[in-house]
Amino acid sequence: MVRRTGNRFSANTMSAISTRGRMHFMVFTEPFDATVMCRFLARIVGLFYRKVHLIVDRHSAHRSKTVRSWLADHEDKIELHFLPAYSPELNPDELLNADLKRSLPHTHRARRRTELAAETRRFFHRRQRQPHFITGYFTAPHVRYTLDE
Repeated sequence: MVRRTGNRFSANTMSAISTRGRMHFMVFTEPFDATVMCRFLARIVGLFYRKVHLIVDRHSAHRSKTVRSWLADHEDKIELHFLPAYSPELNPDELLNADLKRSLPHTHRARRRTELAAETRRFFHRRQRQPHFITGYFTAPHVRYTLDE
């Protein structure tokens, strides 16, 4: 018998991965909305000297007025490209999410939200040091098109 409180909690993540094995991420506990998205975009823009082309799904926060306004103010630094609706199988970042969900329960059973967020950050830091895993997300048969172009 394993004693648990039954309390449920979560941590949210955002990540950007590249075909060259780079990954940038953010772990947060507040709900995902346009404000969080703009904060993530600002972090991404600050990391690069060239214009960033970011492929995103059609989440409502990605398409919000707040994000569109932020993008208009930074159009020389970043541009969003949208995946077709309802196509998570085309998004290699979803494979990173699946990897995270597969790995976390085996490494540690978090008892609080802060522990879960810390474990999630450790997983992402580990993956950052393993670029071969990140490039592997792009070689899945259903996302391979991203390398051909």
